[in-house]
Amino acid sequence: MPTISMFYGIIVRMYFAPAEHPPPHFHVYYAQFTAVVDIHHGTVVRGKLPARQLKLVLAWAELRREELIANWALVESGEEPFRISPLL
Repeated sequence: MPTISMFYGIIVRMYFAPAEHPPPHFHVYYAQFTAVVDIHHGTVVRGKLPARQLKLVLAWAELRREELIANWALVESGEEPFRISPLL
């Protein structure tokens, strides 16, 4: 699962496989925490992050939504997603 972005100790990854399941989402890792975030709704669909890191991830996702959607289209066709700029 390629890393598509990293910032403030947070790692964002996206699987790429034709059978990847909806809804469009990405995986987040921070220390011992993991979460899956819905791209369109900006909500955690599985897992948990500390409040501060969750706010950072959701702000990043809102700013990068178009890029995340483009990456999802790539992973659905089995292509590797591209890197997305971190939250600065």
